[in-house]
Amino acid sequence: MAVNEGMSSLSDHLFGSGMAVYAAAMLGYAAEFAFSRLGTRSAAADAGAAEGSAAGATSVDAAAEVPAARVAAGQPAVLVGVGAAADAGAGAGAGAGAGAATAAPTAADRTGEIEAVRQRDRAAHTLSAGNDGDVEVPARARWIGRIAVWLTVVGWALHLSSVVTRGVAADRVPWGNMYEYSSMICLIAVTTFLGLMIRHNVRWLGVFIMVPVVLYLGFAGTVLYVAPGPLVPALNSYWLKIHVVGAILASGIFLVSAVTTLLFLLKERWENRLAEVAAGRAEANRAMQNRGGIVMRLPSSAALDTLTYRVIAFAFPIWTFAIIAGAIWAEAAWGRYWGWDPKETWSFITWVCYAAYLHARATAGWRGRRAAAISLVAFCALFVDYYLVNLVINGLHSYAGV
Repeated sequence: MAVNEGMSSLSDHLFGSGMAVYAAAMLGYAAEFAFSRLGTRSAAADAGAAEGSAAGATSVDAAAEVPAARVAAGQPAVLVGVGAAADAGAGAGAGAGAGAATAAPTAADRTGEIEAVRQRDRAAHTLSAGNDGDVEVPARARWIGRIAVWLTVVGWALHLSSVVTRGVAADRVPWGNMYEYSSMICLIAVTTFLGLMIRHNVRWLGVFIMVPVVLYLGFAGTVLYVAPGPLVPALNSYWLKIHVVGAILASGIFLVSAVTTLLFLLKERWENRLAEVAAGRAEANRAMQNRGGIVMRLPSSAALDTLTYRVIAFAFPIWTFAIIAGAIWAEAAWGRYWGWDPKETWSFITWVCYAAYLHARATAGWRGRRAAAISLVAFCALFVDYYLVNLVINGLHSYAGV
C-alpha cells in the first residue's frame, strides 16, 4: 500500500513539536531547581546573618553542623554552611540570652544525628520530599515546576500523536525500524515518569528523565530517521505486535531505572560526604554551605534505591515475556526456538543481568552500590543489544536496519 505522504509529513511535524515541548519542559524542571537553590541560599544567608549578630559564632563552630532540632522534629538533617541556619540561629540566640551551653556539637553528636536521619529515611523510603522537607521552595519555583509538568503532558500528547500518525501513514504498526523503536522507547519512558507522578510527588525526577529523552529523540530524528514504508517480509507477522511491544515497554522502563540508579549513586556520595563533615573528618564544600543545591532536593539514597528496585521489578517480567514471545516467533519463522543469534544472545545477557540484580537484592540483601553496579551493567547490556547488535554486528535480526 502506498504511503500517505500527508500523514507522514504531519507525523514528522508532530515529532519535532513534541521534542521541542519536551526540551521546554526540561528547561522548566531545571529552572525550578535553580530558583529553589537561589531561594535556599538566600534564606540560609539571612539566617546566618541573624545568628552572627546574636551569638557571634566562629567559622570553626559553624563549619559543619547538623541541627538536632531537625532530628527531633522528624525532618531530614541539613548541613549548614559558614553562616548557620535558622534552627541553629534560634538555638544560639537562646543560649546567648541564658549565658550557657552555646558550644558547637561534638563530632559524636553530629555523627549520631546524621545516622538517626539516615535510619529514618531508610524506614520511610519517602519519594515525595523533593526538597528533603528542609526549606520552603519559593512560589515562583513551584509554579515553574507545575508548568513544566503540563509541558511534559503536552509533549507526551504530541509525541503519541506522532506515533499514531506514523502508523496511519505507513498502514502498519509504528515500530518497524530503529527510528520508530527509539521514538516508542522515549514515549514509554515519559509515560512511566508521568505514571510515577500520579502516585508520588516525583517532580524532582523530571529534568533527569527529560535530558536523555530529548537527546535520544534528537539522535533518532537525525541519525536513525527513515521515511515511513512497508515492513520487510520477515517482520510482517502478528508476532511483531506481541514480541516487539514487550521489548519496547521493558526498554523504556529500564531507561527510567538507569536514571534513578545514577541519582542514587550521586545522593549516596553526598550523604557519605555529609557524614564525614559532621564527624569532623572533612570540610564542607560550597554546595554544602549553600545547603546542597540540586542534591538536597533529591530523596534519600535509601528511597532512590527502593524506587530503582521497584521499577526494575516491574519491567523484568515484561522483558521475560518479550524473550519468550521472540523465541516462539523464531520457531515459526526459522524452525527453531533459539539459535544464539547476536540479538538473542545479548537479550539473554540482559535478562541474566537484571535477574541477578533482583536475586541479589531479594536473597543476598545486596543494596546500595553493589546493586547499583549490577543495574548499570544490565542497562549497558541492553544498550549493546539495541545499538551495537543492530548497527554493527550482522545477524538474523539485521533486517530491522536503521
